[in-house]
Amino acid sequence: MKNNFIISAAHCSPVFLDADKTTSKVIEIIEKAKNQKSKLIVFPESFIPGFPIWNAIDKPINNHDFFKKFVQHSIRIDGPQIKKISEAAKKFSIIVSIGFSESVPQSVGCLFNSNIIINELGKIINHHRKIVPTFFEKLTWSNGDSHGLKVVNTSIGKLGALICGENTNPLARYSMIAEGEQIHISTYPPIWPTHTPNANDKYDLASAIKIRAGAHSFEGKVFNIVAASILDLNTKKILSDEIEGAEHILANSPKGISMIVGPDGMPIIETNSEKDEILSQEIDLDKCIIAKQFHDLSGYYNRFDIFEFKVNRFRTSPIEIKNK
Repeated sequence: MKNNFIISAAHCSPVFLDADKTTSKVIEIIEKAKNQKSKLIVFPESFIPGFPIWNAIDKPINNHDFFKKFVQHSIRIDGPQIKKISEAAKKFSIIVSIGFSESVPQSVGCLFNSNIIINELGKIINHHRKIVPTFFEKLTWSNGDSHGLKVVNTSIGKLGALICGENTNPLARYSMIAEGEQIHISTYPPIWPTHTPNANDKYDLASAIKIRAGAHSFEGKVFNIVAASILDLNTKKILSDEIEGAEHILANSPKGISMIVGPDGMPIIETNSEKDEILSQEIDLDKCIIAKQFHDLSGYYNRFDIFEFKVNRFRTSPIEIKNK
C-alpha cells in the first residue's frame, strides 16, 4: 500500500433544501477532487440537504414549514441520491465520505444525522448515525446508534469518522484510536449560533474545531481531515425571507473552518473562505510511526490491565418480529 497520497475536504455550500441539486453538485466536486489526484474527498455534516440552522435562530413554533421541507429533502440510504454518489465514486475511483440527513421507512418524521463512507468501487463500507444530536439539533434529528461507530479498512489505510460534537466525546474518539485509525474524518456545519450576536460569551466554532481536531490527531497520532460547509447567499436569503432578524444573526454567528491536521496535532493546511474550495493536501502515513513511539494509546502507552473499554455495537429498530 502506498503511504503518501492526496486527500481533500469539500469546503463548500450545498444547494440549501434541495437534495437533487445538491447531489449533482456533490458529483461535480467529486470529479474536481479526482482531477486534483485526490484519493479521498470528505463532504461536511448534513451536506444533503443542508444544515437546519433555523432551529437556532427562531422559535420552534415558527419552524414547522422548514421541518416539513427538510424531511421532504432528507434522503434514504438506498435512495437515488446515494446511488448516484456511489456511481460517481466508482467512476472516478475515489473514496467519498458524505454527511446527509437520513430519512427511514419506519416513520415519515424520523430523521438521523448520518455519514457514510463509500470506497472507490462504489460500495458503502460504513454507515454512521450521530449518537446524540447537539443542542438545537434535537429539534430535528433522533438519537443515532453505535452500528457505524467503527474504523474501516480502505486502500489508503484505516478510516474513522465522527460528526461535529462527537469529536468532543473522549470515549467516541478513543473507540476510533483503539481500532487502529490512521485517518480521521471530522464534519461540521457552516455556522453554530449559540447566543445572540451581542452576547459576550459566544461559542467560537473555528477555535473549537481546531482544539478538537488537534487533540485527536495528537492523541491518536492520526491525520485529521476536517470539512465544514459554507453559508452561501442562497441559504441566507431562504432563511432571512422567513425569519425576522435572521440576516443579522447569520452575519454575526461563529463560522466553521476546514483543515487537514498532522499526527503532531498541528494544522498542515486550513481555510475559512466564504467561497467554495476543495482543500487538498498530500499526506504520508509513515509520519504516524515515529509519533507512535512517544504515545501509543492503542498499544504500549496504555494499561489495559487497569482500564477496560467496551463498545456495544448495534443498529436500533422500532420493532422486532418473531414468527413462531
